[in-house]
Amino acid sequence: MNSIEIRNLQKDYKNFSLTIDNLDIPEGYITGFIGPNGSGKTTTIKSLLGMVKPNSGEIKILNANINKDTKTKENIAYVGDESGFLEESKISNLHKIISKFYSNWDEELYKKYINKFQINESKLYKDLSKGQKKQFELIMALSHHPRLLIMDEPTSSLDPIIRNEFLDLMQDHIEMDNMTVFYSTHITTDKAADYIVMIYKGKILLKGEKDEILDSHVIVKIKKELVDSNIKKEFISLKESAFGFEGLISDKRKAYDIFGDEAIYEKCTLEDILLYYTRRD
Repeated sequence: MNSIEIRNLQKDYKNFSLTIDNLDIPEGYITGFIGPNGSGKTTTIKSLLGMVKPNSGEIKILNANINKDTKTKENIAYVGDESGFLEESKISNLHKIISKFYSNWDEELYKKYINKFQINESKLYKDLSKGQKKQFELIMALSHHPRLLIMDEPTSSLDPIIRNEFLDLMQDHIEMDNMTVFYSTHITTDKAADYIVMIYKGKILLKGEKDEILDSHVIVKIKKELVDSNIKKEFISLKESAFGFEGLISDKRKAYDIFGDEAIYEKCTLEDILLYYTRRD
C-alpha cells in the first residue's frame, strides 16, 4: 500500500511550475524528498496538506482526499521549518489546546517525551532553544500516533545530536505504528531514508530505493580519446578536465561493458548523483 499517491499534479506560479506526473510513497518507510532550495519541495508538501490548490491533478493520502475526508487529517502529522505556534504561548497551554483535536491523543506518551527531552512546560514557546522547539514540535506530532509524518526541512539548522534524536524517534514510531515518513531536505548526507525522490526545477529527476540508486550509479573517469558523441549519450552528464572526462552513468554494469579496464570507476554519493543530474540541465 502507498501512503501518498500523486497523479498528474500541476501547480503554476508566475516564475515557477511544479509538474509531477506519477509519484507513490510506500507505507511504513522513510522517504527523503531531496533537491536544492527552490526546487518545489515546499510547494509539493503544501499541495499534499491542502495548503495550496493545484491547477490540476489528483492527490491521495492514506487512500483518501484530505480535503473531503476530515477523519484522515487525524492520521497525519506535520513538522515544518516554521511551527505556526504562538510565540507568547506557554508550552502547557499549547499542549492543552492541541491535544483536544485528536481522538487518539496519547497523554502518557506525551509525558514520556516531555520528560525525555526535559522540556519545561511552564516556559513560553519563544523561550525554548531552537533545538527544544523542534523537539517539542516532534513530540506534538507523534503523541497522537500518526500513520503519516510529513516534514519540510525539519532538521536543516539543528546540530547532529538533535538530528539523531529525530531519527531515533521516527524509527520507533515506524516500528510501533507502521508510520510512514515523508520529509524534504536539501541535505543529501542524511542517512535515514529508505527511499529517495529527487526533484529539481519543479520536476522529479529520480526516484527509488536509496540503496538501489547508489548501487546502480557509478562515476566513470576516462581519457578524452575514448569519448565521442555516441559515448557522451551514455552519461547523465559529463565534466571535462585537463586529463580527460568524468561523468555519471546510471547502469554500473553497462558502464563496465562499454569501457572495461580503460576507465576508473568510483562509488557515488547522493550528493554526486544530484549534482550530475542537475548539471545535465
